[in-house]
Amino acid sequence: MVKGVQIHSKVAQQAQNELFTDGALEFLAALHRTFEATRQSLLVAREDAQRKFDSGVSLDFPSETAHIRAEPSWHCAPPASGLEDRRVEITGPTDRKMVINALNSGAKTFMADFEDSSAPTFANMVNGQINLRDAVRRNIDFDAGGKQYKLAANPAVLIVRPRGWHLDEPRITIDNAPISGSIFDFAFFFYHNANELVKAGRGPYFYLPKMEHYLEARLWNDIFNFSQSYISMPHGTIRATVLIETLPAAFQMEEILFELRNHSSGLNCGRWDYIFSFIKKRRADRSAVLPDRKDVTMTVGFMDSYVRLLIQTCHRRKVAAMGGMSAQIPIKDDPKANEVAMAKVRADKLREVTAGHDGTWIAHPLINQIARQVFDDNMLGPNQYHVLRQDVKVAAADLLNTKVPGQITEHGVRENVETSLAYTSAWIGGNGCIPLNYLMEDAATAEITRVQLWQWVHYGARLDSGRPVTLEYIDELVKELAPGIKKLAPGVNEQHVQVAAKYLKAQVRKQWPSEFLTSDLMPYLAIADGVDPAFQKASL
Repeated sequence: MVKGVQIHSKVAQQAQNELFTDGALEFLAALHRTFEATRQSLLVAREDAQRKFDSGVSLDFPSETAHIRAEPSWHCAPPASGLEDRRVEITGPTDRKMVINALNSGAKTFMADFEDSSAPTFANMVNGQINLRDAVRRNIDFDAGGKQYKLAANPAVLIVRPRGWHLDEPRITIDNAPISGSIFDFAFFFYHNANELVKAGRGPYFYLPKMEHYLEARLWNDIFNFSQSYISMPHGTIRATVLIETLPAAFQMEEILFELRNHSSGLNCGRWDYIFSFIKKRRADRSAVLPDRKDVTMTVGFMDSYVRLLIQTCHRRKVAAMGGMSAQIPIKDDPKANEVAMAKVRADKLREVTAGHDGTWIAHPLINQIARQVFDDNMLGPNQYHVLRQDVKVAAADLLNTKVPGQITEHGVRENVETSLAYTSAWIGGNGCIPLNYLMEDAATAEITRVQLWQWVHYGARLDSGRPVTLEYIDELVKELAPGIKKLAPGVNEQHVQVAAKYLKAQVRKQWPSEFLTSDLMPYLAIADGVDPAFQKASL
């Protein structure tokens, strides 16, 4: 065992034995000891920024980096092998069956997700790493239930999304401190697979989530340079696409690209987390109260502005401007309802490609054909970097525009309560994405439901019927809907539902909503994995 490194869980022992080699743990420890203090300082800076927003300071483009935005001559690295054409990217967790099905889906790339579509049980995290290691080496085939799962001859290009900077990994401590979930996910994938990927003509490619400042992008770039040097890999081999999914990051897109310019493969519109962040960052602003979740579409003012600015920014700097995820999934038992849902997917993808996006996301293999057809018909080359969108003029006020047509309805409140309870229960039970009402819900969509309920209660919002959204009203709905959650979310037990109900009722009573439900509830997973409860503090 490497000095100072302690592993506090015995789950998935075979995977641990294969993953936690001395060399890998030494690399992990080097990253932690070099960069953890910077991560912590950046998380404190987030808190400082939020206090300013709460006091009435408005978000704006940073004055100290105006020279970076004004300088037209700098560009990002050219597309790496396999990332020239990204017209359809499929996303999903890292369980073995999902990895094979996604790589075989016909999509151009597969974003293997350790973040919002994965519940970070230790088994999920370490087994996921083994699955990706085996996929990289084309050694992932297996049989289950009489069916053979076998990797295709020309699978999608693999991209990995580690957890965000805010999440700790409590099952491993280094020098008696928990490590970063981001660094854990990155370190083991990079150490075990980077050279193998290069040998295969690809490279270590990543998606980077939930950043709120360009200095957080600088931290990733420093980690990339350190890691490449550590294994004697040329700098610039790594590529990373940043999800613009927080409101502060929308004001710093140029700066984020600049910090990562030698490793950048573009930006992505992380739409669901962006809506969540829009509400959370403006929690002290009564004018930012939004209507039902279904009404906050990509065509409303603040969402459309952020999309147009992202496309313009990326193409100015010669990198991919990736579209986001339609939440609809196929409806197998109702052809008419399925056609309506798939029509929404087509319309969303058409909006993206005509706006100038270079690709889009899907969550289900059966949607690949729809998305691919839309992009094939409207994007004849590998990308649209030539669509410079010089017509776009987006001001700070456009990104902060709270005019969203719609109302708060009884159906919207009920749906939010039901989704919050179902997803939170499933997450505690180890499942990070669930189909619900023919939509694929993950942590980001569940976060919208949580902060919307808080916002409506906090500001005394009223339904279209005139009824106020009160604590008592939310409590009534929780009591009514909780008994049915186990039918909606397979694998959920009564204890999971009780924790989810207690958590939601506590959240709507807080002065401010918690930063992330995943941070709040991580101790439940850690304790279930064998971590000493004395070292875990749950939000409840």
